[in-house]
This record gives sequence, structure tokens and C-alpha cells, in this order.
Amino acid sequence: MILVTGATGNVGREVVNLLLSGGEKVVAVTRNPAKAALPDGAHMVGGDPSRPQTLMPALRGVDVVFISPRALGDATAELLKLAAEQGAQRVVLLSAVTVQDGGGEKRFADAFKAVEDAAKASGLPWTILRSAEYASNNLMWAPQIRSTGKVKGAYGDAANSTIHERDIAAVSALALVDAAHAGHTYVLTGPQSLSQRDRVRLIGEAIGREVSWEEISPQQVRQAMLAQGLPEDVPDSLLGYWSGLVQQPGPSSDTVEQVLGRPALTFAEWAVEHAAAFRS
Repeated sequence: MILVTGATGNVGREVVNLLLSGGEKVVAVTRNPAKAALPDGAHMVGGDPSRPQTLMPALRGVDVVFISPRALGDATAELLKLAAEQGAQRVVLLSAVTVQDGGGEKRFADAFKAVEDAAKASGLPWTILRSAEYASNNLMWAPQIRSTGKVKGAYGDAANSTIHERDIAAVSALALVDAAHAGHTYVLTGPQSLSQRDRVRLIGEAIGREVSWEEISPQQVRQAMLAQGLPEDVPDSLLGYWSGLVQQPGPSSDTVEQVLGRPALTFAEWAVEHAAAFRS
């Protein structure tokens, strides 16, 4: 039996679908079961992963735990301790490539490193999946593209190999069912390094409309983010990350192809699949 935290997220939902299609028993954790809209085959459990005690009934009989740090906050160590006490055998953890390359922003790296350390200290055999930036993060551009046909942003030349969320989910599902992946740390990226400008252009091609990048100052971007209600440290972290990617593009790897036996999905494919979100 496999327990999935973050089961309604972009990756977690696809992990649940893949596991169920493979005949696995899945316990899907969600804060709001009534709105989760998960497949009938999943055993949905209402609870707050950031308060692991609320998940105690769900942990009984679980063999493998899938950790989505966004769902847990700083509660990974506590959840894995409880899971191990209930008989769990392994853990698969979503992390980020910033742990090893920094990406220009230490705050991100430190947060994921702390989660990795918690998994390693749990005593459970672990698999760590260090992913590049999710392609789905680019959905933040959708309102601008729909209304103006352009994206205003800073550091348009910042480049990395964004990864399709379905590829992350596919590797995750394989690691969850096959203990041979225990003890491995995988760097997961898309197949091609693309700048922000490149990705905007590819979204335009996907929707059949010319979409352009308009460079504005980091301070303008920061003010716009603050106006949206983001905490003050978030714009600084993101701008630091993008600035670093101008000087040193994010890493690329062929691990997805090695693990799955097929090429990693491209950003262009992702853009076509999500074209409706960008059309006015």
C-alpha cells in the first residue's frame, strides 16, 4: 500500500493515476476530500500532512510513503517517524536540483536540503528525486498572455531545463513500486535548456499567436509581486533564482530517459497540452 501526500497537486494527482492504473493500492491524503476529485480506486483520507498526527489512521498498513514537501512544510521528519513506527518500509521524496546547484538562491536549496536530511535520518530506505523547475510554473504567465499577447518579466535570458510534471510523476510512480530505486538520488530535468524568452515563444507557437517577452526591471517585477500579496521574501528569492540562471543555466540530465526507457517530454509538448490556459 502506498501513501501519497500532495495527492491533488500537479504531480501527486498524476502519481495517483499511474499507481492505480498499475493495480497498486493507494492512500491519497487531502485536506479536503469533498473537493479532491480523485479516481474512485483511491482510498481518500482527510488530514493535514503538516500535522502528521491527523494521519495516524491512514498510516496503518502503508508500505511506501510519497513525500511532497509543499504539502508537509517542516513536518517530514515527524510523518516519517510515525510511518516507520506503523511498519512503512520505504520513502520516495520530491526535492529540487537547487540542492546541488543553488540556482542563485540559497533559501530554496536549504529548504529542500532539510527535507532530504529528514528522509535520510528516518531510517527508511529512501529515493530522492531532485527535479528541475516544473513546466507548470509557467502557467503564471497565462493572464498576461491572454490579455496582452506578451509577458513582462525580468531576466528573460535565464535558462533551465524545465520538466513536464507527467515525467516527474512517471519516475515517482516507478520508484514507489520498485525497491531497486532505493538509495538513489535522481536529477530529473527536461531534455532541453530554454530561456524564459524561448518558453514564451513556444507557448505562442502552441496557441497559434505571436507572444513576445518584454524585459522590465527586477524592481518592477518585485513591486508587481508584492501588489499581488506575496510575502516580501518570495519576490527576492525568485529574482535571485532567475538572476543566477542568467550567469549559469540550470543543469540538464538524461535520467528521465534512462529510468523510463523513453525520451523526456519537451516543453513544446507541454505547451500544446496546456494551450487552452493561454488562449483568450
